[in-house]
Amino acid sequence: MPTEAIRTHGLTKVYGTFTAVDHVDLSVPTGSVFGLLGPNGAGKTTIIKMLTGLSDITEGDASVAGFDVRRDPMHVKRNVGWVAAEVILDDDLSAWENLWLQAKLQRLTDWKGRADALLGYFELTDRRKDKVSKYSTGMRKKLEIALALLHQPQVIFMDEPTIGLDPNTRRMLWELIEGAHKEFGISILLTSHYIEEADRLCDTVAIIDHGKFVACGTPDELKSKVRADLIEVETGESVDAAKLQAIPGVVEARSQGKTWILRVGSAEEALPKVLAALRSDGIRRINVEKPSLETVFLETTGHRLGASTEGNVDYRKFYAQMRRARQ
Repeated sequence: MPTEAIRTHGLTKVYGTFTAVDHVDLSVPTGSVFGLLGPNGAGKTTIIKMLTGLSDITEGDASVAGFDVRRDPMHVKRNVGWVAAEVILDDDLSAWENLWLQAKLQRLTDWKGRADALLGYFELTDRRKDKVSKYSTGMRKKLEIALALLHQPQVIFMDEPTIGLDPNTRRMLWELIEGAHKEFGISILLTSHYIEEADRLCDTVAIIDHGKFVACGTPDELKSKVRADLIEVETGESVDAAKLQAIPGVVEARSQGKTWILRVGSAEEALPKVLAALRSDGIRRINVEKPSLETVFLETTGHRLGASTEGNVDYRKFYAQMRRARQ
């Protein structure tokens, strides 16, 4: 078994004049969980499509499970599984029939024992004959992961697997991913734009923005690089940047829409001075943050992970929510 589950060098994807992924170097040790953290449109799904052979590589090299993606695409496909943001199950079939269909697509012959074991592990044995249309969201996600594991892949790609889920179901899925990783010893590449998801699940996190890696390391390593607190202030009146910058303890003042983000050495020491400098009746909202992956993202990109361009709609999340509303 190779020491690296995934390796890329200068991985690039260009559509016309638009560079979606820009010379990405990636190393995922075998048996680890690697997270790609970034906003919608950052290039996360494009990377997965290239690594699984679904999209041609414009430039650079990539290997998955020890196989070159360009030279051995079929060997790559046999050794990877994919849990997509979109639902891939057939609602008109039972859990067992969905597993049978997956076995046919993968050309598996000796698959029934594995399928039985997976249904048992995910506590779906009693519902194996029920149509998937009768399943809860959590049960559907369990079955999706079971399908991805059926052919015993070495690497699983999870592309925003918790998009559109409520907080309780999202946490249930986190526990499921953690358990499956330990039980089956698989390597996982997970994409997300949820800070807490990457912090909890991933051994290593790469922050991606506009197709480029801007930071990479363990969650603790990344957070240790931010030697500052953040004070976020929304005011009813316009405030001059120089006024905020002049407040003792403020290292940097950065605007984001109607909000000012102040980088300070110590929030406890700087906060009273910020309140004194601004008229209290002019402050609409104030928030203090200690170093986190959110502050790392802000430090490295200049904007928050959740910040979106006006008019930029996350259609995948919208459709996922609509599908679950119909259940």
